[in-house]
Amino acid sequence: MTGTDSGAEASATVRVERAENGVRVLRMANPARRNAIDGRSRAELATAVAKIAADAEARVLVVTADGPSFCAGADLVDLFGEAPSLAIDQIRNDVMRVYDSFLKILDLPIPTIAAVKGAAIGAGLNLALCCDVRLAAPDVTFGAVFSRIGLHPGGGCTYFLTRILGAQGALRILLDGDSLNAESSLRAGLVGEIVDDPEMAALALAARWAQLDPDLARAIKRSVRLAETAGFAATVEHEAWAQAASAKRPEVQAVVEQRRRPRDRRA
Repeated sequence: MTGTDSGAEASATVRVERAENGVRVLRMANPARRNAIDGRSRAELATAVAKIAADAEARVLVVTADGPSFCAGADLVDLFGEAPSLAIDQIRNDVMRVYDSFLKILDLPIPTIAAVKGAAIGAGLNLALCCDVRLAAPDVTFGAVFSRIGLHPGGGCTYFLTRILGAQGALRILLDGDSLNAESSLRAGLVGEIVDDPEMAALALAARWAQLDPDLARAIKRSVRLAETAGFAATVEHEAWAQAASAKRPEVQAVVEQRRRPRDRRA
């Protein structure tokens, strides 16, 4: 059961909803535009992510969308309609504002899950790739189609695809301006699972993770991020501190006491 945060407008193109036990839902809510990111939705998306970042009770985030498409990408007319008359540095500043609206999801310390159906194109692909885990519907299409229209990839797409597909795989898909369907995305590791109802599956997964101690869940996410970016030594160092802190938790000590009793009886 989810409910929209108080004060949110029914007409908003991006909404934050509250589910039980600290689960939050960020919902792209402009299906008539296939949830494309224009100036308004960019600002609302940035506000929504900032609201979640400031929510001390948030434990897990699900990113999903209304309608048949996840997100058709940036609105090119809105973003580049005045490009011929603008200096390149001004265009760069404009695109960075679009990037920033969804890349801030990377900074969230809580686990994040993308529930993706239909098309996730360009910036929509990046929005999904910002999340820690992606669940996809059978009809999903992940499109890195920038080069098809002569546009360089943006919004972290080169980074995300190189990390997941490797340099050769990323270069091939980006130069071709290619798309991946559900099965090829699963084989490539772009998604973790194909499910008929990704939002329902994501909420069930989020509910399970939300039952963990929030500090434990955040520390595990931090360890995985360090393993990915900082190497072995930094990961082990973080693990040592995080495991030491978690050893004090009542549930850990309950297991310790349970294991201690047979030894005491043998003595």
